[in-house]
Amino acid sequence: MRDAAATSKSGMTADWRVTLWAMVMVQIVMSLSFSILSPVMPLFLPDLGVHDASAIDLWAGILASVTSFIGIFSAPVWGRLADTYGRKLMVLRSCFGIAVFTALMGASGSVWQLFALRAGMGVVAGYNASAIALVASQTPEQRLGYALGWLSSGNLLGTLIGPVLGGAIADLTGSYRMPFYWGGAGCFVAFVLCWIIVPERFTRPTDTRHAASFASMFGVLIRSGGLLPVFLVLILAQFGTRAVEPVVTLFVQDMLGPVPNIATLGGVAFAITGLAGIAAVPVLGKRSDRIGYRRTLMISLAGAALFTLPQALPLGYGAFVAERFGLGLFVGGILPAANALVGRLAVASHRGFVFGLTASATFMGNSLGPFTGGAVAATFGIQWVFVVTAALLLANLVWVWLTVPEPGDPATADGR
Repeated sequence: MRDAAATSKSGMTADWRVTLWAMVMVQIVMSLSFSILSPVMPLFLPDLGVHDASAIDLWAGILASVTSFIGIFSAPVWGRLADTYGRKLMVLRSCFGIAVFTALMGASGSVWQLFALRAGMGVVAGYNASAIALVASQTPEQRLGYALGWLSSGNLLGTLIGPVLGGAIADLTGSYRMPFYWGGAGCFVAFVLCWIIVPERFTRPTDTRHAASFASMFGVLIRSGGLLPVFLVLILAQFGTRAVEPVVTLFVQDMLGPVPNIATLGGVAFAITGLAGIAAVPVLGKRSDRIGYRRTLMISLAGAALFTLPQALPLGYGAFVAERFGLGLFVGGILPAANALVGRLAVASHRGFVFGLTASATFMGNSLGPFTGGAVAATFGIQWVFVVTAALLLANLVWVWLTVPEPGDPATADGR
């Protein structure tokens, strides 16, 4: 515990706010470039030879899942390297790799080529875990909720702009390939911004303790007490929130029919959730430092479930957008609260590895969620995806209430 505290203090700098705001800027550009593809991915499939409606539903889920599935296995490795060589280096690596693979996707000649490129992107993934580890390693522990809340807001702002921009580019150019090229260029811009403006004071560890094997590090993780339940929270939360992603544009299309600006309208339905989150997440993050990360997590899960279930009802496009706005007021608070819990419970010198594992948990939810959502939509109908999602969010709420401790509770004392 004393060593961990010393490491944490030495890893923090007086200019932690500079690192935070620089990374928020990079996060905006990166998430914009990544989410620019969300509304056009299902619409791109007929250009690649997929025409059957059920096949489009299924392929949309597979393509949204495969990157995260590969990332489950690659993220802990990149996290371990971040602890050894620096967190900023891992952010740069991921930005550049995602830029290359995103641009190549635009040149895909078949759905299998697109699948292979999405899988390849999973190998170089791990951007969010590296970004969180970089910020958390330089932020005072009592300000983790505040810092990670703003980092998440940067992600939400990019997520807000990206789908609208992607849909508009597709509609204006008449090509579903152009958003991929724009997304690749944006990721390269994020790479350059990170290289130039993000500071990091990282000292490469020379102590033999930092050369511990993966097995021994997993042993430390298991003995930490509070971390493992949080990992399951991340899996379930991402599973629930990402299950609807591949079907939002298709659901809007079912509601409105073959209108000419369907990609833009689908992008708006995506983006409105991020708009709400931009306003709510900084407030939730700052409040979580005061009322506790566990309580904030429970509030976020309850609100997300409350606004997800009505989306299954045929109330029209306006009501659907309003429900997704309400969802954004709460769903954006789930990851910052969970990651702040991880940051408080993890030993500072191993945060890159631990956040790599949390990224694996997140990737697992990201992978299973869209695939399951696409399969449920293809089998039972799109509206059932929202019902399943709401049920999972409520199950997650119960799990947090029963198993997840607040840092500082007796249950976590040994792990600290």
